[in-house]
Amino acid sequence: MATTQNDEQARLDRLNANLAKVEELSKRLTAALTKRKAADPSLSGPGQDVYMKAATAYVAEMMQNPSKILENQVSYWGKTLKHYVDAQQVLLKGELKAPADPTPKDRRFSNPLWEDHPFFNYLKQQYLLNSEMISNTVDSLEHLEPNDKRRVEYFTRQIVDMMSPTNFLGTNPDALERAVATDGESLVAGLENLVRDIEGNNGDLLVTLADKEAFKVGENIATTPGAVVYRNKMMELIQYSPTTETVHDIPLVIFPPWINKFYILDLKPQNSLIKWIVDQGFTLFVVSWVNPDPSYADVGMDDYIRDGYLRAMAEVRRICGTKQVNAVGYCIAGTTLSLTLAHLQKAGDKTVKSATFFTTLTDFSDQGEVGVFLSDDFVDGIERQVAVDGILDKTFMSRTFSFLRSNDLIYQPAIKSYMLGEAPPAFDLLFWNGDGTNLPAKMSVEYIRGLCKEDGLAKGVFPVFGEPVSLSEIKVPLCAIACETDHIAAWKSSYRGMAQFGSKDKTFIMAQSGHIAGIVNPPTKQKYGHYTNDAPLTTPEDFMEGASFHKESWWPRWGEWLSGQSGKQVPARDPGGPENPVLAPAPGTYVSAVPKGIAKG
Repeated sequence: MATTQNDEQARLDRLNANLAKVEELSKRLTAALTKRKAADPSLSGPGQDVYMKAATAYVAEMMQNPSKILENQVSYWGKTLKHYVDAQQVLLKGELKAPADPTPKDRRFSNPLWEDHPFFNYLKQQYLLNSEMISNTVDSLEHLEPNDKRRVEYFTRQIVDMMSPTNFLGTNPDALERAVATDGESLVAGLENLVRDIEGNNGDLLVTLADKEAFKVGENIATTPGAVVYRNKMMELIQYSPTTETVHDIPLVIFPPWINKFYILDLKPQNSLIKWIVDQGFTLFVVSWVNPDPSYADVGMDDYIRDGYLRAMAEVRRICGTKQVNAVGYCIAGTTLSLTLAHLQKAGDKTVKSATFFTTLTDFSDQGEVGVFLSDDFVDGIERQVAVDGILDKTFMSRTFSFLRSNDLIYQPAIKSYMLGEAPPAFDLLFWNGDGTNLPAKMSVEYIRGLCKEDGLAKGVFPVFGEPVSLSEIKVPLCAIACETDHIAAWKSSYRGMAQFGSKDKTFIMAQSGHIAGIVNPPTKQKYGHYTNDAPLTTPEDFMEGASFHKESWWPRWGEWLSGQSGKQVPARDPGGPENPVLAPAPGTYVSAVPKGIAKG
């Protein structure tokens, strides 16, 4: 008896101690929130016109087709009332269990209590019934323009996902069980994680997805041997050390997107595309972009082309003693590579022998899921904010892309971190995902408004050095890799853009999976396959209708294609040269540098 009392007293003491910690942490939380910088309201949500259009369309539907609205409502009323009656009948029998549950499986509700416990099951079923009703109502709206309807559907889904009972402590059985089992310690750890994230992001809330201490760039990720052989204000040029006695004559230079760091292509040896390319006998250069601070406010697309693309190509040719290079552009860097190629074609410059595009959009007529952020309310807000800041802060870009997969990249990580008190996992891909970069003010507006929103490249009106360029001007052999479930650069849009290139030699590959996993897909994993079609590029539908599926990675297929563009074998080249001394070992200094005047988060 005395032992039981002592145990209970010890638990009570732990609980009181944890409550005291909560009070202290609450003070830190309040102080951290006061550091949040005021931002343009348009960066946090759509303009009021979206809600007005949705409401107007709903009223119009009620007036013109009331039976459809009533049918949806009556169906919802019937289902929710039946569920209430079923739950009551089970309880009247004196049974502490849930009624029959016809709702679909949802991994948010994996705890057995969501199935068995009458309270939690009732919450789950009612939430899913409400979600279904709201979704059906929005789907039935016919008096909206397609773009407006996509936005209404998207933001409605965001609200519905946000209101899931799993996102609230009092209605999350996992969190409540953990809190009881740990005498409140899990809540203290969760609050510590929350305060850490808000302090680390200067008052903004951005969930930490991976353990920031588990990885160090250049030590246990981004470790392929090489050296920085050129540096300017825009980029460091890295040349990788050969692993074969001979290499192809024509070197390869990769331009990664400057929205994130280049080492997504070199996370670890087992899945490093950079290492794989070197091992295939190519002389490989990779651009590592600067992470801009406000002093880069006036840097635009022309600067990236002149001081990034053209300069890198010139240095690669000088180091290797070749007249040509092969080039790769990934995502936004692929879009910019196409601008560069069109400019070079106009100038009669044959520097680029062939071009490869990873998940690249050049035709933005169908903007896909990202299009919900490309209406004037958001774009105008971005333009106003960057005029003040000089940059488009990495936090905005990271949050925007996370909301495209909010349950996976926001709510589930937040539940684990803030409610369950778990430490972020040691996951290299998520570590890279959180290692974002800023965008210069001028460049961000040119890209978002001129290319994405106004579709200037596909229309042939976007200027490079003052002269408009078009896709039809690009003549070099090209290979494009798009990804089947890419939510950033939809494969059909990528295909439509490539079909407009003026090249006679065009190869299109559609890889399984998404924007990252579809590209970082080493042959040894045997995880995702790809589709090919040797017919001329016409429409995405024609491509799929005649496509052949290959269960292995696309890397060897592309390697074979690239070999055909890369010339004879020559002795392997060590990094640098007489005019390009080694400045630093790979992965260089820009990849880890913190922009001046910006706190490290």
